[in-house]
Amino acid sequence: MARVVWHVPVTASGTGGTAALRLFHLRDGRRCAVGFSSPEALVALLGPDQGHVELGEPALRDLTVPLGIDTLVVDPRLVAPSVTVPFVTAPPAATPAAPPVPAPTVRFQHR
Repeated sequence: MARVVWHVPVTASGTGGTAALRLFHLRDGRRCAVGFSSPEALVALLGPDQGHVELGEPALRDLTVPLGIDTLVVDPRLVAPSVTVPFVTAPPAATPAAPPVPAPTVRFQHR
């Protein structure tokens, strides 16, 4: 029987000597790990610069369970709405402020 291998996204350390699993969030906020059935599927969603390692499901679960992550997603799709820049209009011209009202003048009478 062929062993199923997933392509799992990782982030590399600054020196490139170590890698850490890249974790994601579900819509309800829970963290999850993801795996892709092919390197092409990983690149299609995360881009060509995304590093990855090949892991079987048991190995991936062994890495995520101690972190409190019990959900694995295979071949996820982007579900976030597209980010659009709202149309910005110029603010309305400022209406001139009313001229300040002078403070009443107080005069003292000397007796």
